[in-house]
Amino acid sequence: MKIICIARNYAEHAKELKNEIPENPVFFLKPDTSVLQKDRDFYIPEFTENLHYEAEIILKISKAGKYIQPEFASKYFEQISLGIDFTARDLQTQLKEKGHPWEIAKAFDNAAVVGEFYPKNDFDLENLNFHMTKNQDIVQKGNTNQMIHDFAKIISTASQYFTLKTGDLIFTGTPAGVGQVLENDYLEGYLDDRKVFEVRVK
Repeated sequence: MKIICIARNYAEHAKELKNEIPENPVFFLKPDTSVLQKDRDFYIPEFTENLHYEAEIILKISKAGKYIQPEFASKYFEQISLGIDFTARDLQTQLKEKGHPWEIAKAFDNAAVVGEFYPKNDFDLENLNFHMTKNQDIVQKGNTNQMIHDFAKIISTASQYFTLKTGDLIFTGTPAGVGQVLENDYLEGYLDDRKVFEVRVK
């Protein structure tokens, strides 16, 4: 199982980090060791002093595919969820300034929270609201209609480079509102009004 992630897929988020808005999806990967095991607390790594949350809708690939055309992309996932792409922002910034790859700021152990999956047919995928709370205050909210690249474009483009396999996860990008995670924070994620994850930060 691999985790394919999309960067800069919401215009306002790209602007808040002073990044250009890309013409095509920007990809990076996380290994399966990035997944925080269910019902486990998240411990802030010792190598960062500025850990950020990024809430993202997740697609679970349901069958193998390569060179998938956009009009057939919907046949390759049946379930969706919400998760967190944890980012060591200070480490990422340092690496980007040097022109170095920044996987270690995104792909470290437990850097991916994956919520409960639900059938995609439970939701209007073209107009799906989602949000995340920190200590019961809403800190991020978005709607799939704000995405620069929709699910079909993401799956189709990703499959040009990576063979998609059953069980692969695609993190589809985060809206504006990312921010720092501190010890004792309590994070909850919602698709519409359905809670799909909760995680305590230690």
